[in-house]
Amino acid sequence: MLDHLIKGATVVDGTGTPSYTADVGIRDGRIAVVARPSTVTVTEEARSSEDATGLVLAPGFVDPHTHYDAQLFWDPYATPSLNHGVTTVAGGNCGFTLAPLNPARPADADYTRRMMSKVEGMSLVALEEGAPWSWSSFGEYLDALEGRIAVNAGFMVGHCALRRYVMGEDAVGGQPTPAQLERMLALFHEAMAAGAWGLSTTQSATHSDGDGQPVASRHAAPAELLALSRAVGEHEGTQIEAIVAGCLDQFSDAEIELLVGMSAAAGRPLNWNVLTIDAAVPERVPRQLIAGERAREAGGRIVALTMPILTPMNMSLGTFCALNLIPGWGDILGLPVPERIEKLRDPGVRAEMLRRAGSKEAGVFRRLTHFGRYVIGDTYSPANEGLTGRVVQDIAAERGQEPFACLVEICANDQLRTVLWPMPTDNDPDSWALRAETWQHEDVLLGGSDAGAHLDRMCGAPYTTRFLGDCLRGRKLMGLEQAVKMLTDDPAQLFGLRERGRIEEGWHADLVLFDPERIDAGKATLVHDLPGDSPRLDSKAIGINAVWVNGVETIREDVVTGAVPGTVLRSGRDTRTVSTK
Repeated sequence: MLDHLIKGATVVDGTGTPSYTADVGIRDGRIAVVARPSTVTVTEEARSSEDATGLVLAPGFVDPHTHYDAQLFWDPYATPSLNHGVTTVAGGNCGFTLAPLNPARPADADYTRRMMSKVEGMSLVALEEGAPWSWSSFGEYLDALEGRIAVNAGFMVGHCALRRYVMGEDAVGGQPTPAQLERMLALFHEAMAAGAWGLSTTQSATHSDGDGQPVASRHAAPAELLALSRAVGEHEGTQIEAIVAGCLDQFSDAEIELLVGMSAAAGRPLNWNVLTIDAAVPERVPRQLIAGERAREAGGRIVALTMPILTPMNMSLGTFCALNLIPGWGDILGLPVPERIEKLRDPGVRAEMLRRAGSKEAGVFRRLTHFGRYVIGDTYSPANEGLTGRVVQDIAAERGQEPFACLVEICANDQLRTVLWPMPTDNDPDSWALRAETWQHEDVLLGGSDAGAHLDRMCGAPYTTRFLGDCLRGRKLMGLEQAVKMLTDDPAQLFGLRERGRIEEGWHADLVLFDPERIDAGKATLVHDLPGDSPRLDSKAIGINAVWVNGVETIREDVVTGAVPGTVLRSGRDTRTVSTK
């Protein structure tokens, strides 16, 4: 007997081939039957069924870059990703994981929490209260999640955690002795044997720990990174994820050489994020994709992740955000609020900040410095009454002020608590045409949501539904079948997921049923639903009828069912090796 029968759905199976009408039956977590009524009739009885006429049935979406490592403990549903049809998430990215933790140094857990709070914008209270912190080894961390999550989740091993476990405080600023490197490699092999997907690491200048120091992996020399990469290649079904400073704008020759060397040493794909596509900087895309060309020549493979939407992101002069990462801005925005306001009101200081913001060294952050295009969000003082929703350049024109000076005065009236929404500068036809072209490249994969991180600043999780809605009713840059393939089979193939990413008889029943006339994502809104009443941005899913994970319904009409059928996906068992040869 079938557990559930979905009748008359328009099946978009993930392969990119034309859609077709079929009845799809689920049994014991698998797709038991895919029957086209014109040729095959389902005769087997089903415990439940539904009429899906006019609806699209697709494989569950695979998000290749998330930070749900902590959130899954207090939110096993990985919201809002699951609401938006995501059934499989890749975590442990950017070199940051919650394990392993050295049991001889209990304080390392506090260091890790403060680092994650700073570098990934997670609520420190939520980290402290929402996760059990009961593990030492990476395998124990995976076991702590097993059987209690609603999505399928795989995790890389964070380089920072490996260094901290072995080197302690010397992980920041120090180099491992030969014995320490051997211990690091042994620890890494233990994690891989327990099911870790591979290595994640960062050398990005934007990544600092809770003490304001460069995170541990930024101190690693190429020899250490290559040794760990070779270890990746000794395990089945593994990957590398790496971040370098040039990911934000354009790679240096040395960075390309390092990434190519790591992928070739492992004989495994390496992915990085995020490729920012902007027609105003036409040289960026070809420069970044040179890394993939060089990797193929060396026997490796390098894949760039890029987002198919413009992710809404808010800013503030009062709390840490992307503005702090503009060269020269962090020193000013890190001052106590009274001193910060005094500095920001100084015309000379503002002039220097704007000069630095427009310099080549600011890279991709130059996109954030068109202050006249900012929209004022929440305000908190009588002086700012009526400004919410207004554009800064309009307010500045009324007041006879330069836009940045106007923005500073508005924020100062709120003691810098004002919420700011920068409007994207790359929402033009030429940039969208360049995106559509770039998405077709063999070394480009859709993803980079950062879901689970930067919780009160951005909400990238809904990229799946917003992209599909745009393909169906908006810019129509991609056909539905190809768009679904890019969200399902393409990432599944990169990670070597076994029997996931397609609608095929015998494969795991990770499925999403949606209305093509409605599918979209709602506006990002601030909610207070994290442990400790901490805030995050959320977005409602529109037009998602149901989501199944391993054959069990987890979402119905944007509401979680409470079921937790997800699997901790372990390398080798749940992933096959994707060779670069």
